[in-house]
Amino acid sequence: MRVFNATRKLQVSAFAGRADTFSTRLFGLIPRRFLGEDEGLWLEPCAMIHMCFMRFPIDAVFLDKDLKVLRVIDGLRPWRVSPWVFGARGVLELPAGRCRGRVEEGDVLEFGEGGPGGPEAPL
Repeated sequence: MRVFNATRKLQVSAFAGRADTFSTRLFGLIPRRFLGEDEGLWLEPCAMIHMCFMRFPIDAVFLDKDLKVLRVIDGLRPWRVSPWVFGARGVLELPAGRCRGRVEEGDVLEFGEGGPGGPEAPL
């Protein structure tokens, strides 16, 4: 799916996968060796993430039920655990550095189908 920052009028991710079952949320990006610049993963429901067995850092964007950004954690490294973010409904995981200039607390994101000119990319 495509992720767009409605507040800043910027595309955040062209190809974000979705993890909405226990096992897809538990394993998330662990099987991946890297995350492409325009990729991401939306975990829902989720208010805290772990980086156990991860191979690369990520930016983590915690969103409430209205897709308002509650907290951004830049460059969360492997073998770390995020804090519990009160009120978070989901977490958007992005490549480290992707949030810089694109996403800040208070912004509102929108999720849409597919990316520019293409269908949703599998993760």
